[in-house]
Amino acid sequence: MIKGRALNDGMNIKNVKAIEKMTAFDARTLHWVISHPNAPVAAIWARKVSRLGDGPLYALVGALAAWLGGELGREFLAHGLLAFLIELPLYLALKNTIRRSRPADAHDALLAFIKPSDKFSFPSGHTAAAFVMACIVIAYMPPLAVLVLPLAVSIGASRVALGVHYPTDIVAGMVLGCSAASLALYLL
Repeated sequence: MIKGRALNDGMNIKNVKAIEKMTAFDARTLHWVISHPNAPVAAIWARKVSRLGDGPLYALVGALAAWLGGELGREFLAHGLLAFLIELPLYLALKNTIRRSRPADAHDALLAFIKPSDKFSFPSGHTAAAFVMACIVIAYMPPLAVLVLPLAVSIGASRVALGVHYPTDIVAGMVLGCSAASLALYLL
């Protein structure tokens, strides 16, 4: 049985087993990361990187692009705003529908280095937002991919290093962010 989540009657045993395997993988991986002897030092770095994904940086980049970039900068801002308008409601719907408990709440052996802002972990909102921004930046300035992709990956990895997300939460956030950005770029 998956702790912290009631299974739907409509889920078949194959789906339940797959979810249990994913959860076991996530717990083992996260336990390995946060029990590593260098984990407290990594958590100091992870806090700083994670803060980059809080949102103000994205607003600053969008505002600067619109101010300094002329028509192309305003288009960049419009695509970014639409992407976040797509991503945020989907993120909230997924998080509040799936209701996957945070690692420290689901496993007594796992401790977080920070207190998360909400109860549920799937998907990672920090990662989703980081990949929205990375995809929009890459669409407008492809050479910056060498900067923004490692930053987005680092923001996601920082959430695991802090013990507030499982690895699959990060993958789901990445898929959500890239999908929202792609849809926004397609629609405008």
